[in-house]
Amino acid sequence: MRAIEVLTAALLLVYPLAVWLGLNYLPPGVLAGMLCLLLLLRLVLKRQQLKAMALPLLAGVLLTAGSLLAKRQDWLLYYPIVINLTMLGVFGQSLLRGPSMVERLARLGEPDLPDEAIPYLRKVTALWCLLFVVNGGMAFYTALFTSLEIWTLYNGLIAYILMGILAGGEWLYRTLVLKRGA
Repeated sequence: MRAIEVLTAALLLVYPLAVWLGLNYLPPGVLAGMLCLLLLLRLVLKRQQLKAMALPLLAGVLLTAGSLLAKRQDWLLYYPIVINLTMLGVFGQSLLRGPSMVERLARLGEPDLPDEAIPYLRKVTALWCLLFVVNGGMAFYTALFTSLEIWTLYNGLIAYILMGILAGGEWLYRTLVLKRGA
């Protein structure tokens, strides 16, 4: 069961590449059906931990099933928008209700965070919200106004690079600058 969970997670990470390959090399409808089954499987496997991920998985099922039924392959391009909107909602809501999402994640590794860290972690959470707005906007733009290749490049590579730069840059800043100053 764990292997299937890892496989479905990995396949969803390469969703843009799968869309590009499927739309270029598979008969119409095959890709939508396969992605719909993958998302349904992920939904069933994660039913115990669904809270934040239920919405994007359900939206993905609706987009892929709708794409299959309506014979509209372009609907497959909207899933990265859903993911970014969901993550924006989760991170943004944590800023309103607290504790911030980055604080929650930080407490997994360091449960006794100093109080001075809380404002910094809120700022990092806000920065993630900004990144989700940018990535969601670019996902929307590329889905509507660019070629499939540009959509795949942005959503399957550039968006991941930007998230990696933010995560890695924040980690470097925290470990090299903040801890040195402490």
